[in-house]
Amino acid sequence: MTVAVLYLVTAAVFLALDALMLNLVIAPLFRAHLGEALLATPRLWAAGLFYLIYVAGLVYLVSLPALRTGAPVILPALVVGAMAYGTYEFTNYATLKAWTVSMVATDFLWGTALTAFSAWAGVAVVRRLFA
Repeated sequence: MTVAVLYLVTAAVFLALDALMLNLVIAPLFRAHLGEALLATPRLWAAGLFYLIYVAGLVYLVSLPALRTGAPVILPALVVGAMAYGTYEFTNYATLKAWTVSMVATDFLWGTALTAFSAWAGVAVVRRLFA
């Protein structure tokens, strides 16, 4: 039960905040630089698969150890976020002509911070509910 609540809270926070940022900042930024290279309609199944796997990895690698041992949440989650979003952004910047420094900086910093906040929020809610 605890793991399910942890996963659901972490996923809800991550998805809600990311949806806002994607719609208000990331999509317009990427559209301005990539234009016709973007799909008119995103492949939602691929995005959904990313979210399912990413949140599961975050819970497994960061949140559960924090709950079980009292290990820190923020720093390990920042590392996970920087690794994941850094891999995506820096690889694209290294290989794609249209990828820009502003795209890298915006998405990298956002993804890193979002990962840390979502992990922290999930752990905080579960600690409060099951303390």
